[in-house]
Parts: sequence; structure tokens; C-alpha cells
Amino acid sequence: MDMVLLSVDGVECRYGSVKILEDVDFTVNEGDFVGIIGPNGSGKTTLLKSISRTLKPYKGTILLDKTDVYSIKSIDLAKQMAIVPQESNIGFSFTALDIVLMGRNPHMKRFQMESESDLTIVRKAMNRTNTWHLADRPINELSGGEKQRVVIARALAQEPQVLLLDEPLTHLDMINQLEIMDLVKELCAKEHLIVLAVIHDLNLAARYCTSAILLKNSKVFAAGTLEQVLTSENIKSVFHVDAIVKKSPVTNSPYIIPLSPQKPSLERKCGIHLICGAGTGTLIMKALVDEGYIVTAGVLNMLDTDFETAELLKIPTISEAPFSPITEQSKRENSEMVNRAAIVVITSVPFGYGNLANLEAAIEAVKQGIRTYVIDEVPIEGRDFTDGKATAIFGDLKRLGAIFIKHPSELPTLVNATHDLIELRKRGKVDIPGHIKEATKIVMRRCRPTDGN
Repeated sequence: MDMVLLSVDGVECRYGSVKILEDVDFTVNEGDFVGIIGPNGSGKTTLLKSISRTLKPYKGTILLDKTDVYSIKSIDLAKQMAIVPQESNIGFSFTALDIVLMGRNPHMKRFQMESESDLTIVRKAMNRTNTWHLADRPINELSGGEKQRVVIARALAQEPQVLLLDEPLTHLDMINQLEIMDLVKELCAKEHLIVLAVIHDLNLAARYCTSAILLKNSKVFAAGTLEQVLTSENIKSVFHVDAIVKKSPVTNSPYIIPLSPQKPSLERKCGIHLICGAGTGTLIMKALVDEGYIVTAGVLNMLDTDFETAELLKIPTISEAPFSPITEQSKRENSEMVNRAAIVVITSVPFGYGNLANLEAAIEAVKQGIRTYVIDEVPIEGRDFTDGKATAIFGDLKRLGAIFIKHPSELPTLVNATHDLIELRKRGKVDIPGHIKEATKIVMRRCRPTDGN
């Protein structure tokens, strides 16, 4: 059997004199699940409209099995291609079953009644989309998510070779999103369906699609495998958002951690050194950079999420090769960073023999009088993989005056108060403003050793 092929060649679409798409080229083979992604107004829906013959391109051709889709009779195209639009406004109170049966219309002659075969196909489509129990319910009495699943069932009842989905997950809750995406992926794999789907959720696109087309300013900015398209650089260029892209160990697909845009902040000359890892420093780095602090970090493994975040935020780090212990050179360089900092922050990172030297650097910081904050969100006993050595060092940190806090959200207030006190001391100020005095009280309460410590 010849492979079904969808080819878009040099397509340009306009609304009046305004170009909405320009020079769009790509080819899709049967079994491909292509995610169409991009910011609002980039032309994603317009691309689906041009393929489905709702909007004829100003230029270019769209071929299905080497035949121009605009030369195919409407009824014949409906046997090969189905579309699920963003919104389906149904004016009459048809039952859900009636709506899905409409998907069989291209396969029936005028005035012909549905056959047993048609009913079997419809029931299969409704079972697949978990809508059979809604068969007798009027469509206008269904929730938005239920309506969406019925419309998807109608598209499947057409038995198309190409399925176009325009934001198919609108109105669906999490379980229904996953069920629909699982179903579509299964149809691609087992029935060799071609699927093009406009998807706003980059993580869902990364998990389910086999490839992606990224649009920007009406043009294809990137196209190819998910690893080629969903990069931090592409996301920054197209969405103007910093993002960390990792590979999930569970799904083996990329996943994206977007970072909030940096807010205007005071430029503080105070340096803060982070001892972090395993992703525990990512949000803290962002918060401190947003506050205007000079942030450093180390020692970090080069495959660590915190290392990637530091690179993204242009934070100087001391790093080691993956799965390597901290070398003597890295220890020295990390100590130098610590010595240049006014504040050291230790996150709730797990400690093993490979990164225990980071805790030893923190002990030296406290001994030198560097204000040190320890985020003890997860008790050290639950993340100590050094036969108790890390726990013992935590005890020393507390005894020497490190400030233990329970949640990262407490850190900015304490750090800002410390910074303001440092600045006042530099200026030789004696009178401390009220807001700093109050924050200082919090700091001092944090400094008090607890009973038994």
C-alpha cells in the first residue's frame, strides 16, 4: 500500500491585504503526529484552515497523495480528512449520537439511512472518546468538555486519513486531556493516521507528538523532531520566555520549565552564593536575580537542572562533569566564590559523598562570619546519603549560627533585611529604619538555637 502523504508547498495566506502565513513548507507522512505550536496570532489556526479548504491560500499548493486538495470534491475530501475546530456551535438540540452519526454522511448516499456497519463505527468512535454513555443526551445540555469529546468522536466516525485538531484540549480536564491524547497517538501508531494538532501546552505537545512545527510572525521558525524544535533558544526567540528543557526519565520526552519574565528591580551590589542541586535552586536563583542580587552557585553537576538554570540566567557557577565527585580544584574555586559573597544560601538538596564538600564550604563561610541561610524544607535526615555525615555538619551549622528556615518563600525577606543592614553598616548608620528593624527581629529569632541544639 502506498503511504499517505500530506505536502504543504510555499503556502501564503491572507485576510485582505494582510499576510497571515508566508512561505510555509512541510511534508507529513502517515503515522505522524505533528504539533503546531507558536504564540497567539502566529498563524496556527489559519494553517489548518488552508489545509481543510476553509481558507484558500493566496499562493502555494497543498497536496494529499499528490492531489491538490482544492481539486478534490468536498464529499470525497470529507472521507479522507476530518477537522475538530476550536469551537463547535451547534444550534439545535441534537443528541450526542446524532452528532457523531453526522460523521458518516460523506460515506452515505442522499436520503440513505445508516447501516449496521455505520452504527458499529459510530459506537466504536464514541467508546474510544468515552462518550457512549452520553448518546441520548442533547448536545446543548453537555459540558464544554463533553461536547468536545463528542465532536472528536464525530471526526473519528468519518474514518479519515488526516485528522486536523485545532486546540482539541480546550475545556477538557486533565484526565480527559490525557485520554484524548493517548487515543490520538494510538490512532497514529496503529491506524497510520496523519494528525496535525494546534497545541498551546508545550509539555503535552512534547509528550505526545512525533514532530513539531513552530510558527513565528507568520513563518515557520523551526520544524523537525521535538528535540530540534523545543529548545531553550527557540522558546526564548519565539515566546520571549526563558525556559529550561529537560528529558523526562518517565516518558523519555522533553519537558519544559518556563521561568517568569524578569521584573525590574533594584541593582544590589550584594553577592549571594547558592549551594544547591537537583532542581532545588531553580526558583531561588530566579527570585534572587529578580531582586537584583549578584548570584553565584556551586559546585554543580553539568547535567543538573540547577546548572542549566544558572546558564540560562547567566549566573557564574563552579561545575563538575556528570557523575563525578568534586575535585580539589573545584573545591578551591567554590571557596573563592563563597569568600566573595556576603550571604550563602543552602537549599534542600540531597547530599551524598559526591557533593559533601559543598557543606564543608558552608561551614567555613559561617566561621568567617558570612551570613548563611539553610532552607530546611525537607529534614536533612531524609536526604542524607552519607551515613550521617551531612546530618552532623547540619548540626555544626546550627551551632555556629547559621539561620535555618522552613520554606524558600521566607528567604527574600531575610536576605533583603541582611542586605539593608550590610549597607547601613557600610555607611556607618546607627539609626535603623523601622521596616529593617522588624525584619531584623525575624532574623534574630531565626538565629536562636532550638531546645536541645
